[in-house]
Amino acid sequence: MLELHALKIKRSRLLTNFRLSMSKENQKKAPQQLENKGVKSKGVNSVLWLLSIVLIAVAAIGNAYFASHFTLIVRVLLLVVLLVAAVAFAAITNQGQKAISFMKESRHELRKIVWPNRQESTQTTLIVLAACVVVALILWGIDSVIVSVVTFLTNLRF
Repeated sequence: MLELHALKIKRSRLLTNFRLSMSKENQKKAPQQLENKGVKSKGVNSVLWLLSIVLIAVAAIGNAYFASHFTLIVRVLLLVVLLVAAVAFAAITNQGQKAISFMKESRHELRKIVWPNRQESTQTTLIVLAACVVVALILWGIDSVIVSVVTFLTNLRF
């Protein structure tokens, strides 16, 4: 009876260890699967970049070529539409997705910043101005001494 109970305990420990090891492996794989979820192939990525560059080139060349055919407002509107489309295609690429996620994280971090109030900003500005005046006076004094020494040594007036 005791042997059967010992075997059951041993079996449950083995199962628990097996489940823990499997869950750790799944946790290791999960970030990789999440990273690869939205990743496009190199070919698709290259086509998107090429399309983006072509749209920018068409916008620049078309604006110069059609300068005499269309009014300024029409050319500006077409230029804006083509550039927005180029940025949209660039944003779909792998690098674009990384840039977008970086900007979202940066925005999140900016919300955590405690910005100075008006009084702190004014005090800091006055301290910087005072330091600038002090350094300017010191440099003026040093320059005056150097000019006096050079005038004394060379008898030239500046």
